[in-house]
Amino acid sequence: MSFGTAAERRSRPAPDDPCPCGGGTFGTCCGRILAGRPAPTAEQLMRSRYTAFAVGDAAHLRATWHPSTAPESLTLDPAMRWDGLDIIDATTAADDRRATVEFRARWHDAPSGQRGVLHEVSRFRRAAGRWYYLDGEVS
Repeated sequence: MSFGTAAERRSRPAPDDPCPCGGGTFGTCCGRILAGRPAPTAEQLMRSRYTAFAVGDAAHLRATWHPSTAPESLTLDPAMRWDGLDIIDATTAADDRRATVEFRARWHDAPSGQRGVLHEVSRFRRAAGRWYYLDGEVS
């Protein structure tokens, strides 16, 4: 699966910097999850995956994708910039093993100046104490 040309990892924010997902400081929000700690909720995993796109961390995206639906390869476009995340709704099933997160993510392509919004309802599964991205419906 390709999200553009070969990716270069961008520098991560400092622990006290605002988190790209908008959920607090990077060190207390997505930084811990990008460093390998399990996300406590599907929404937090969604936020960390948005942040991974923002900082160019394809390894985190791959590691948090459910093995049954993960692409064999993943490349990110270094020209793509993610400008903001809005969580619209997050629900977790009563069994605490399935969840959905509806979000809007604003982006722009640096060279062309083109802008857009990705609106998706993502599905997540919890296995062995970790949340995984399963798939999503883009509208």
